[in-house]
Amino acid sequence: MATFVELARAHTSLGGTALGHVQRLAAASGLLADFCFSDLLLLAPVVKGKGSRFVVLAQIRPTTSQTLYREDLVGTVVDEVERQGVAHSWQRGEIVEDEVETAQGERARSQCIPVRWKGAMLGVLSRDSAPSVGRRPGELERVYTEIFDRFARMIAAGTFPFPVEDAEIEEAPRVGDGVLLLDADDRVEYASPNAVSALHRAGVHANATGMRLDELGFAGTTVRMARLSRMPVTDEVEVPAEEGTEEGEVIVLVRVIPLIEHDEVTGAVVLLRDVSELRRRDRLLISKDATIREIHHRVKNNLQTISSLLRLQVRRLASPEAKDAIEESVRRIRSIALVHETLARDATEEVDFNSIVRPLVRTVAEGLSSPEHPIHFRVEGDAGELPAEVATPLAVVLTELLQNTVDHAFAADRAQDGNVLVRLDHDDKELTVRVHDDGVGLPFGFALETSSGLGLSIVRSLVASELGGTIDMSSDGGTLVEVRVPVARRDRLEPAAE
Repeated sequence: MATFVELARAHTSLGGTALGHVQRLAAASGLLADFCFSDLLLLAPVVKGKGSRFVVLAQIRPTTSQTLYREDLVGTVVDEVERQGVAHSWQRGEIVEDEVETAQGERARSQCIPVRWKGAMLGVLSRDSAPSVGRRPGELERVYTEIFDRFARMIAAGTFPFPVEDAEIEEAPRVGDGVLLLDADDRVEYASPNAVSALHRAGVHANATGMRLDELGFAGTTVRMARLSRMPVTDEVEVPAEEGTEEGEVIVLVRVIPLIEHDEVTGAVVLLRDVSELRRRDRLLISKDATIREIHHRVKNNLQTISSLLRLQVRRLASPEAKDAIEESVRRIRSIALVHETLARDATEEVDFNSIVRPLVRTVAEGLSSPEHPIHFRVEGDAGELPAEVATPLAVVLTELLQNTVDHAFAADRAQDGNVLVRLDHDDKELTVRVHDDGVGLPFGFALETSSGLGLSIVRSLVASELGGTIDMSSDGGTLVEVRVPVARRDRLEPAAE
């Protein structure tokens, strides 16, 4: 289906700021549809072809009532015979009452509102509703319809939608959450039942009708900001918990929309929503994230402490083999600590493995490459984000491969510097890690499966059982090690039973 902008550009002359105004009206029409309990169709004149034709750019169904249209009308082109009221409203620039026939053969009332902006006609907003026969509307329905009529006059005058809306948020209050109607003096003219309940939860138990919100100690500043700026304002009002109650503080999201007529603010619509539970949940999530970060930070510190203790132990040893073994253990511990250090900065389920690879390679290069026979390391590609349970063993695997390369790939009496390339490729399903050196290559008859070295044994075990991947080693102008690890979301393989 074509987007709003694509439809407008394909069928109409709308563009630039005029198109932006119509887009803002479409975005705000959910509010309008709920106030008038009706379907809204936003139409604009078609520039090609003969006669008056209009394309439906947007269709908005109400959440406060049943829809008249089961079908999707967006993109439908109608003519002046099918939509006489729309054509008359466009030609006269006035609000026109009409009747239309739905696809089900039912008659519906149609109120056609000209969409004007900076004195120019842009389109028509059609409010389609079932005819009310033999039923008197209740107070809420009557007030909501009057509010819609005031918005309709603003649309026809070009003062709605507003040039710049305040930031729309996911939990923004809707009509069904609670509505206050304020008069020209900012006094409450009407309060819906849900609004009264929201005020009660916020500690306002007095009858709000006839009073200003600041007299009630509630959102007075927000109302004044909306009046002075002549723009909608959204704010959160926090009310401390009453003493002697077990309930926490109440947080009400308040959205104030000024009503303008003849260039004067004649009142305002206030939408209220109790978001206390949402905010408590948000705070719990923030607290959980902080706890997870603190855990990773402490694990990293503990691993660094272990490394320091092992280094102290090395100084007391006389055996070169024992010293080398402990130094290898220290490097493995530091590679795991790097993962926890990254997770401590951002408590998510996934970690940017690039931020681990480069410092890990740098650590190996500094610790194992000698000035007499330097080895140059280079990292290419992008590993992307990996689950923490993949990043940790993979960091150890890469450390072992790099250490194995330095230990065995280059002859001690070589005349040239050594080069090691680490290449990372991630295709959302599989991560490939290649370690390629220009050293002496693999010994004749070498087989990874029968290798007895501790480092390669650790690599085989981690790749096969922890990562569920594969590893391959070959001589290719040196040695090429290729590790493939599945990284699509799935249950990780459990270690094989002994």
